[in-house]
Amino acid sequence: MDRKKFAEQAPGELIAIGGGDISFVPRPLPPNDWSFPVDLWPLLADAKRYLGELEGIGSVLPDPTILLRPMADREAIQSSALEGTYATPKELLLFELEPTDVSTKSTKEQDYREVYNYQQALHHGTTSAIPLSLRLMRDLHRILLSGVRGRDKTPGEFRRIQVAIGATRRFIPPPPEKLDQCLFPLEAYLHDETTGFDPLVHCFLVHYQFETIHPFVDGNGRVGRLLLAIMLQQRCGLTKPWLYLSEFFERHRDEYIDCLFSVSTTASWSRWIEFCLQGTLAQAKSTIARCRRLLQVRDDYARRIADVGGHVRLTEIIQGIFTSPFVRVAQLAKRLDVTYPTAKSDIDRLVQAGILHELPNVTPKTFYAPDVFKVSYGELGNDGQPASDEP
Repeated sequence: MDRKKFAEQAPGELIAIGGGDISFVPRPLPPNDWSFPVDLWPLLADAKRYLGELEGIGSVLPDPTILLRPMADREAIQSSALEGTYATPKELLLFELEPTDVSTKSTKEQDYREVYNYQQALHHGTTSAIPLSLRLMRDLHRILLSGVRGRDKTPGEFRRIQVAIGATRRFIPPPPEKLDQCLFPLEAYLHDETTGFDPLVHCFLVHYQFETIHPFVDGNGRVGRLLLAIMLQQRCGLTKPWLYLSEFFERHRDEYIDCLFSVSTTASWSRWIEFCLQGTLAQAKSTIARCRRLLQVRDDYARRIADVGGHVRLTEIIQGIFTSPFVRVAQLAKRLDVTYPTAKSDIDRLVQAGILHELPNVTPKTFYAPDVFKVSYGELGNDGQPASDEP
């Protein structure tokens, strides 16, 4: 790590760790000699306004999973991509239909499981009675590394060895003997209601601190983004976890990494907070657009079902489609407690209504809802409309 990159105002201490190298130990939050800049107030106000609008739209959904499930999937995919683990929405949804032990399987199947684990950790973190704490961090880490690469890297335990970030050791976080003096103040700050910062700003300060401490051997980025999603819900008073930032971080990966590094080297807090507020604004707007389109799709499906002789069971199937747009006959029969021929007949009627299409080149035979898939998982154009319906 290059000592010359760290200015005198850097918010931490450089200490020798042997071998002629140094590491960075951040000072406890809140930042010294930094206050929220006046010129960022308009951006903060816009971010909070759109977050409030998102909360309002989400609160009137007949079933929050219409929005929450695909959002969680997208978060899992994008956060994992930041760590070099790639799975498409189609691959993740197919894996979710039949999760398996992949510890001895191909690299690609390991990728599916890692993204799936992220989704499971996210569900645990947003539904657990355990408060934001070091214990919850360890729980999230253990779920993330269950049965995948990294399971040999002490899942659920803080590291006892030195780690470095980047192939060139661009950044070296605190040595293991300094973790307690970093983590205990961080845990206290998580619950500090007297910081004087807006809840959004508080969350972004904590995210920087966690990533800089880097308390695990592996999986720090994913745990940090999981914590951010949970904090945003709890600290901002959201009824559900409506906001995720990994998609924005992945889209602006280099800037994300550089902003974090610049805080450590030159105390560039304002640049980091501005970047995160821009992400909040972008993701809130995107999610609002998806939510409105999903409500339109739901109303359209209701009309189509009526045209083919609507049945209460078809309505139940449609509700499940918004949770996961991929359907298999055998699993549907089991879920609805009906015979295979009955489930097949129901799917045929939904195909007739143009709601379901057969997914090509997939065994066993799988059907999907293109309208739901493209709104939930596709890229949105500048007009807020889905760009593609191809899985």
